[in-house]
Amino acid sequence: MDKILNKYLKTIIKARLYSSENNLKFYLIFLFKDIEFYNKNVLDIGGGSGIFSFYAASRGARKVICLEPIAEGSKDNMEEKFRQVRVALGLSGKVKFVKSTLQFYNAGRQKFDVIISHNSINHLDEKTCINLSRSSYARKKYQKIFLKLHSLVNDNAQLVFIANSKYNIFAFLHIKNPFVPAIEWDKHQSPYFWASLLEKVGFKMVNIRWSTFNRLYFLGRLLLGNRFASYFLSSHFCLTMKK
Repeated sequence: MDKILNKYLKTIIKARLYSSENNLKFYLIFLFKDIEFYNKNVLDIGGGSGIFSFYAASRGARKVICLEPIAEGSKDNMEEKFRQVRVALGLSGKVKFVKSTLQFYNAGRQKFDVIISHNSINHLDEKTCINLSRSSYARKKYQKIFLKLHSLVNDNAQLVFIANSKYNIFAFLHIKNPFVPAIEWDKHQSPYFWASLLEKVGFKMVNIRWSTFNRLYFLGRLLLGNRFASYFLSSHFCLTMKK
C-alpha cells in the first residue's frame, strides 16, 4: 500500500495539482485519518481533477465517482488532467469522471460508503447558500439537496465536508484575507450550521476540526488547529458526519 501511495503522491505533484509531496501527505492524513476507504464506494462531490478521488482509490476503494459540474471549454482543463493522472496511476477501471451537479446526478442503484466534498458544499447552490441563515425557504432548498445525498449512501456511510466558515476576522472587517484572498465570505456558512442542516435529514455529526497551514506540519496543528486561531486565519474546517 505504501508503494501505491508514494506513486500517487509523485503523480499528483508531477501533474502540478499540489505544491509538494510532504504538504499533500500531511493534509490527507488530517482530512481522512478516521475514514476507511478499503473496498468502499466513494463519491467525490466537486472533485475537480481528482486529487481526492485518486487518493481514495490508492487507499483501496472499490469504485470512485469524481462528480464535477465542469463547464464546457473550462480553462482549467480539469477533465484532461483527470484522464492523465488516471492513466499514470493505472486506475481506469476504478475511478470515473462524471460531468454533473449533485442535484442532477443519477447513480442508478449505486450506493456510496464515503462522501467527500472538498470546498464544494457552498457551491451546490451558491445563490441559496447566501440566504441560508435568514431564509427558511433557502434552508428547505438545501435540505432537499441533502436528502438527495442521504438517498445515495449506505447505512453507516462516512461524510467529509471541507470548507471555509463565514466567521472570520477579515470578513468582519470587510477587508481581503491575505491567506485566502479569493474567498467570498457571504457564500459560506459555519460548520455548525451545516451540521445542523445535515442532522435534520438523518445524518449525525462526528466531529469538527480546524485546518492549519500544511507547511507548518504538526507544530502548526498543535498551536493553530482550533476554532479561535482559525478565526484569525482562513477559518477552514473539516466536518465529519455519519449516516
